[in-house]
Amino acid sequence: MIDIEFAHYRGTAAKEVLEELVAAYAQVYAVPPYAGDPFFAAETFAERLLGALEMRGFETVTARHDGELVGYVHGVTLPADRAWWLSLGDARPTEVQEAAEAGRVFWLRELMVRPAFTNQGIGRRLHDETVTRRAEPWTTLTCIWDNQPARDAYPRWGYQVIGGRIKHAPESPEYDAMVLPPR
Repeated sequence: MIDIEFAHYRGTAAKEVLEELVAAYAQVYAVPPYAGDPFFAAETFAERLLGALEMRGFETVTARHDGELVGYVHGVTLPADRAWWLSLGDARPTEVQEAAEAGRVFWLRELMVRPAFTNQGIGRRLHDETVTRRAEPWTTLTCIWDNQPARDAYPRWGYQVIGGRIKHAPESPEYDAMVLPPR
């Protein structure tokens, strides 16, 4: 297992590593089927990331090996009125809906590891470093339905799929919504 150093950036403090985050994103999504899709363009991601910086509970956690960014997570406190969340309707367990209304659900928006560092447990370590330190007891995320490595990992980590496939925007791919109960 390689040595990893984690750093936490809350709110707009993440701007100091913004260029690195976007560059890592561009590298991770430079493969089929994402390459060439405008939804996955680095510029589009940068806009989404900048918008997220202002959201309640925003945090980025970076992982570095020998000073080099190898991966990161970012997320926010789930807005209970988020369209993708609402689109799940009654498929959302009542206790998770109530937790979202109370601001007690963390929405893990992105988790990525640069290609040269995959399959070394870094994604799981980043996840745990982030989720275990959050005030919110519940965690939710959306996973591109055909991203098989993630679809295999998240259930092993305790996530359960809820509801049917959702989209974040008309131009986005389809996702499965998942929830991780409190530990």
